[in-house]
Amino acid sequence: MWTYEKRLQYPVKITKPCPKTASLIISQFGGPDGEMAASMRYLSQRYTMPNKEVGGLLTDIGTEELAHLEVICAMIYQLTKNLTVEQAKTAGFDAYYVDHTTAVWPTAAAGVPFNACEFQSKGDAITDLFENLAAEQKARTTYDNLIRIIDNPEVREPLKFLRAREVVHFQRFGEALERVKANLDSKNYYYYNPEFDKQLLKK
Repeated sequence: MWTYEKRLQYPVKITKPCPKTASLIISQFGGPDGEMAASMRYLSQRYTMPNKEVGGLLTDIGTEELAHLEVICAMIYQLTKNLTVEQAKTAGFDAYYVDHTTAVWPTAAAGVPFNACEFQSKGDAITDLFENLAAEQKARTTYDNLIRIIDNPEVREPLKFLRAREVVHFQRFGEALERVKANLDSKNYYYYNPEFDKQLLKK
């Protein structure tokens, strides 16, 4: 159960539409390292996380990723508001326009549509937390790339906020990994015992 607050986590006020910019930042909606994949990843993984505190963390971060999804979608909407056909053609936004007009739809900047293969939920605490650490770093890199390419401060500031949150999430997942590892030793985790894998395969 969630309580929905009708405001963005970070305000978006873009005064100059730019479909070209929208076609780039849309990757953080439906791209391989975007906010939709992040929210689905964490909200799925939480059910099989053996540590309740870490399961709660997954719920919290997964929920925040939904908020980030809203920020990105608000940016795309404002960047394409009142877009004309000519503007779409000039900006290279025409292929997207043909399929979706200016509706917000999850896709990567390269045009690959979102699908569930963009995220993983494995049911193994160590596997899932390493997956999450890598995911946050990839998302941070994508935001880095967007900030390098985009000049408009009205677009850059929300992106910088979202990038900073990826770093925080990476730190929280690092702490969660240490918490999970604290309950493991050479008897049940191969990280501490090189022979553990061989013993497992003999069974």
